[in-house]
Amino acid sequence: MTISVLLADDHEFFRSGFRAALETQPDLQCVADVGDGRAAVDHVLRLAPDVAVLDVRMPVLDGLGAAEMILAGNSATKILLLTTYDDDAYLYRALQAGASGFLLKSMPTEELLGAIRVAARGDALIDPSVTQRLVSRLAAGLAPTPEPPELQRLTARELEILLELARGRSNAEIAAVLFVGEQTVKTHISRVLAKLDLRDRVQAVVYVYEHRLLTRLTSGP
Repeated sequence: MTISVLLADDHEFFRSGFRAALETQPDLQCVADVGDGRAAVDHVLRLAPDVAVLDVRMPVLDGLGAAEMILAGNSATKILLLTTYDDDAYLYRALQAGASGFLLKSMPTEELLGAIRVAARGDALIDPSVTQRLVSRLAAGLAPTPEPPELQRLTARELEILLELARGRSNAEIAAVLFVGEQTVKTHISRVLAKLDLRDRVQAVVYVYEHRLLTRLTSGP
């Protein structure tokens, strides 16, 4: 199955290079490349690509604005944001909006291509150099909130899975920690997301840190 990709970046050199890399992959197809966020929104609405890769800084409409417009329309397109820096507040807003993750442009091309595949299958990816620092730093400034009532919908095992997600562990790592099969982990994650009305793993991580569940429910790392 071919994954359709839209690429939006105002730097033509980067855009053309990344498109060339996409076109070497038999399972990836670049259906359009554009230079501003407004054009990205228009093309996503018209073409409905599986994944849209948006640069954070673009003219007319920036990547965050484009992502918010796309996701507000309940688009099935997964959003990955590209950045050359790690502005905490800006990227945190992107995660809250429902982006599947953000990546640094300095990442190797192979990893960027891999991230598109991860997003397309419904998972989420954030560059590991900024993941927990980003979410924990901002969540630390939030006012204390009562335990969310919807948390009671989770079974004990589902709650364990949620906390392991927040620690940044992959499905395979969670399976090893909890001594269960990887398919069982996937099933539990799907149930957790449905019960908490969360879009994907990234929103699950944001949810845990916003409600300070790691410190509230466990003293572990």
